Amino acid sequence: MYLISDGLYFFIYYVVKYRKKTVFNNLHTSFPEKSGEEITRIARSFYRHFSDFLVEIAKCISMSPKELDKRMKFKNTELFAELAVQERNFAIVSAHYNNWELCVNLPHKMVHRCMIIYRPLKSKVMDRLSLYIRGRLNTSMVPMENIFREGVKNRSEKQLFCIWFLADQRPPRSSKFWTRFLNHEAAFFVGAEKISKKLNMAVVFMDIQKVRRGHYEVTFEKLFDNAGITEDNEITLAGVKKMEEVIIRRPDFWLWSHKRFKHAKPDNVNLIVP
Repeated sequence: MYLISDGLYFFIYYVVKYRKKTVFNNLHTSFPEKSGEEITRIARSFYRHFSDFLVEIAKCISMSPKELDKRMKFKNTELFAELAVQERNFAIVSAHYNNWELCVNLPHKMVHRCMIIYRPLKSKVMDRLSLYIRGRLNTSMVPMENIFREGVKNRSEKQLFCIWFLADQRPPRSSKFWTRFLNHEAAFFVGAEKISKKLNMAVVFMDIQKVRRGHYEVTFEKLFDNAGITEDNEITLAGVKKMEEVIIRRPDFWLWSHKRFKHAKPDNVNLIVP
C-alpha cells in the first residue's frame, strides 16, 4: 500500500503539482518567519502524508473494526464513560489534521450516539463514497441543517449523544466571526458553540497524532463541562486556539491544499480576539 503512496507522492508533487501554488502560499503566509528551505521541507512532508492519507482512505473501505483499532488508538476514552455517568451530551471539536477519516471506529468507544455533521459534496460519486466510509460503523451522518433538531430529539428521548464538528471548515465571507488564526484573519463557523450552548453540552477537543506511518493515536481534552454557562465566543476561541497549537507543533499534517484563507475580512466586521 505504501509503495503505491510513494509513487503517488512523486506523481502529485512533481508531475501534476496538485494545488502546489495553494500549498506553498498557505505555508508562506502562515509562517513568514520560516525560510524558503523550511517551507519546502514542510510542503514535501505534507505531500508525503497526503499521499498516505489517500491510500489509507481507500484501504479504510474494507478495514475491519479490529484492524482499525490497530491503526487508530483512542487513548483516554474513559472521558466518555465519565460524561455518560453524568448523563452529559458533548460536542467534539477537531481539525482536518492527520487522518480524521480513520476515526470511523469512534462510535464503538462510547455509549453515546455519535453524529457527524454532513455537507453534501458536489460529486455524487464522492458523496456516496464519503457517506459509506464515515457511516459504515454506526456513525450517524446528519445534514448540517438538521443537526440541532436531531440533538433536541435525542435529548427528549433521553438518548445520550455527541456531535463531531470539523471546526476548521471555511465559512462564507459573510461570516460574522473572524479571528486570528495561523497569522491570518480567518472566519469560522460558530455552530459548535451555538448548538452546545443551547443544549448545555460539554465540549471536548480531539487531537490526532501520527505515531508512525499508518498508525495514529487520538487523545481527548475536555474544554468545558457545560457550554451553557460560557461567555459569548469563548468556545469558538478555545477551539481555534487548540487547533492552532496542534498545527504549529507539526504543520505538515494539516490540510494545506485547502483554500482556507481565500476570503478577506469585510471592513464592517470586527476581529474577535481573546
